Amino acid sequence: MPLKAINLITNSEHNKCSINESIAHNIHLVATSYFGECSFDESFGCSIWSIDFDNLKSITNLKEAIIESLFNSLKKHEKRLVNFSVNVKVKQQEINGARMKKKVDILVKGKVKKTNEDFSYIEYFFIGPLSY
Repeated sequence: MPLKAINLITNSEHNKCSINESIAHNIHLVATSYFGECSFDESFGCSIWSIDFDNLKSITNLKEAIIESLFNSLKKHEKRLVNFSVNVKVKQQEINGARMKKKVDILVKGKVKKTNEDFSYIEYFFIGPLSY
């Protein structure tokens, strides 16, 4: 990521990345895709999009929904990561001194199956609407 289409068309070599970087890119893609967005597999994605504007859920319920959805999606779509956990923190944060948005901090920890190395992924984004 990002995929350079010109390299596909011209049959050029693509940039390479480590297995850890590839897993991190895939986690980001799962977290920021909504269910049904990928026509090849409608189960690819995360429920963050469906709860993006849900102001009625408590922070605890929102956090649990994101953890469950992301964990289940990664379990299905990221087979290179084993014994992993997903931790999420959700808090209100002021943006540009004017408006409040929910900030979602994501931490995924586990082991890379192929190398048995520890793996850690940290990302945050804001919801309502989603931005990162």
